[in-house]
Amino acid sequence: MSERRAVSRSAVPVSLPAAPAAARFIMADTEPTTPQPEAPPPSPIATELAKIRAAQSDAILQVEEQPERGMFWITLRSRALVPVATLLRDDAALDYKMLCDMFAVDRPEIEQRFQLMYNLYSVTRNRRLFLRVRAAAGEAVPTLSGVYPNANWAEREVADLFGVEFAGHPDPRRIMMPDDWEGHPLRKDYPIVGKRPVLLYNDVKDIL
Repeated sequence: MSERRAVSRSAVPVSLPAAPAAARFIMADTEPTTPQPEAPPPSPIATELAKIRAAQSDAILQVEEQPERGMFWITLRSRALVPVATLLRDDAALDYKMLCDMFAVDRPEIEQRFQLMYNLYSVTRNRRLFLRVRAAAGEAVPTLSGVYPNANWAEREVADLFGVEFAGHPDPRRIMMPDDWEGHPLRKDYPIVGKRPVLLYNDVKDIL
């Protein structure tokens, strides 16, 4: 008798509640979602770029950034050099009060063979920014000596050794080579052996 009751209890079917139709539909049709790529972080020089473009919309030709090294380059149209440098110097939010250096690179294989680099620095923001201007042979570039006085001698050196002209420069005399020297020694097409012997002076009075 006890066995029959035990068997009858085990034979009773157990029914489980069915999942709602909506739930079954979602489970069947849901696919794994692909994670969306994160948006790139904003440029560290976004403020500089926005202010330059607001002042002169067509001033910027190219922007290069290496944030991990703290290096940023802005290539400008030649005519925009002075107003952009003045903006970077005088705007309190930018504060590029220092011109650390100015130099040139010669690439004679391209039409605008000279690349002029202006190394600006903001002490209050600990930020370095390079302005780049390109010029062809015989093409004058506006002088920055009125914005950064120390550009005077730096531009004279570039003019002397590369032959780049700076429009409006207050003192365009040669600063490295003798006044009657032919050519510009740092041009890539300058003869390696030079054109004449170099005379060394023993006293600074000899060259004044």
